[in-house]
Amino acid sequence: MFTHIVFFNFKDKTQVSEGRDILLSMEGMIPQLKGLEVGVDLLHTERSYDLALVTRFDCLEDMNAYAVSEYHVNEVLKYLKPMLESSKVVDYEV
Repeated sequence: MFTHIVFFNFKDKTQVSEGRDILLSMEGMIPQLKGLEVGVDLLHTERSYDLALVTRFDCLEDMNAYAVSEYHVNEVLKYLKPMLESSKVVDYEV
């Protein structure tokens, strides 16, 4: 199992819910995507990011296919990227 986690900070904090909805829209739309969790930060500490995405795949190759899939590029990144101040990732295999 390959896990891809992304943390997002938004330029405009009022767009966090919209960002969450954009990410959740991937459910069932990308065949390689085996698991999807999206969480909005509750504590808002100085170390916090606004939103976390946890995605799971059978293997790295499936994650790479997801990254360039039509839905991910044209329905997620296209709308999400302009909202973002920054993002960070962690990728690992279990």
